[in-house]
Amino acid sequence: MNRIVEYGALPNGVRVVHQQDNSPVAYCGFAINVGTRDELEHESGMAHFVEHLLFKGTEKRRSRHILNRLEEVGGELDAYTTKEETFVFATVLTADFERAMELCSDIVFHSVFPQSEIDKEVDVIIDEINSYNDSPSELIFDEFESIVFHNEQLGRSILGDAECLKNYRTDDALRFVKRNYKTDRILFFSKGNIPFKKVMAWSERYFGAFVNSGNGFLRSKPSLYVPKRLEVEKDTHQGHQIIGARAYCLTDDRRLPLHLLNNVLGGPCMNSRLSIALREKNGMAYNVESSYTAYSDSGIVMIYFGTDQRNMKKCESLVMKELKKLREQKMSDLQLFRAKKQLLGQLAISQENSESYTLNMAKSVLFFDRYESLEVVAERIEALTATDLINVANDVFAEDRLSVLTYV
Repeated sequence: MNRIVEYGALPNGVRVVHQQDNSPVAYCGFAINVGTRDELEHESGMAHFVEHLLFKGTEKRRSRHILNRLEEVGGELDAYTTKEETFVFATVLTADFERAMELCSDIVFHSVFPQSEIDKEVDVIIDEINSYNDSPSELIFDEFESIVFHNEQLGRSILGDAECLKNYRTDDALRFVKRNYKTDRILFFSKGNIPFKKVMAWSERYFGAFVNSGNGFLRSKPSLYVPKRLEVEKDTHQGHQIIGARAYCLTDDRRLPLHLLNNVLGGPCMNSRLSIALREKNGMAYNVESSYTAYSDSGIVMIYFGTDQRNMKKCESLVMKELKKLREQKMSDLQLFRAKKQLLGQLAISQENSESYTLNMAKSVLFFDRYESLEVVAERIEALTATDLINVANDVFAEDRLSVLTYV
């Protein structure tokens, strides 16, 4: 497959990235450097709220027209919001690429947020919030982030507060978009059997006239991290716990060794150290995992397990034991070789999922203005040493840096 990535930019500041291939299926959309952390104090959940409302009406389309535009040709339209970005994207047959590109442009640049649709969508999102609150295994992640990023925008729930949502009006959504959807924070991305020149020509046609509104922006960096231990009564049969801490940001060179270390500790494979220790050897946890999320100026690592209440202390002790091993026992050459090979295999397989590949390419260009090929990433992974990993383990997983949240 041709992996050449081509870059461009319109005079108004919107960037464009495209990869041409021979697939009959094409992908396109917008990556916007706007998320939950960009909300003002009174805008709880607004970034996610706006993402929902982008599908509810533009200057020339009603919601049903938006929904039917791609589905009637077998295509799909989707979106998601995180703490730092909003994605709106489509999947279609190559013959319908321009149709998808025009629709995505319309909803990103010309949505009107009709109040009648807001009134209906509020109930949908509140139902989503209630469903989330009913699932302690999901809710605990949000609450843990609110502890690690105490009183910080990164600690906010993406879904927001139900009472705030009930008071939102059309003007609130319009103000949020006007303040945040700036041209220098917007990237158009695409992948498909379309020449780059044609992509650039259509970009100029569909959103080239949008006024240059970029003025740069600076997010306030999270303040000093203070570890905390908290126990919350949830009156559930199963107990839940997260152990973690702040970690490296997107531009930190230590991000890659931490990613490898996290994969060894509690990545998606059943042979991760936590899975072996808690599940395979002791049969104490069906679900145990670790994750690492890097933000533009900070990051977070989280180790989660759910277990019977009577096993909570034992499981926590086992997790702490594995973290101590990472801090004190340098990996052997064979262990390091296997860890690298496993991660490289996972990355290569993930690239076979075209949608996932395209979204990862877009996020990389959104934040770094470039996309590194798998070959380049592989070289960087191969260069990692056991010393790199043990140094990172002693920094991130130092016992006095860990926060603990327990649901009992």
